[in-house]
Amino acid sequence: MPIRYRCRHCKVEMGSLPFDAEKTIHKLHLFEIGEMDEFVEKNAQGETIVHSICEHCEQSLRQFPDYYALKKWLQ
Repeated sequence: MPIRYRCRHCKVEMGSLPFDAEKTIHKLHLFEIGEMDEFVEKNAQGETIVHSICEHCEQSLRQFPDYYALKKWLQ
């Protein structure tokens, strides 16, 4: 199963890696203790999904930094 990258705000899929390896995620990303649970999940189909941020959402957050205080800012 591939490793999929999805925006944690708008849920758009940004890309995927064509292989499955938990160790690969640890090598590609430096997570603090406890962050792995927040940003990486396994879905019911066994796929690994890494929650990140897309360029569009990143630009919106830069333009409107108050959005950081909101739990859900996209309707």
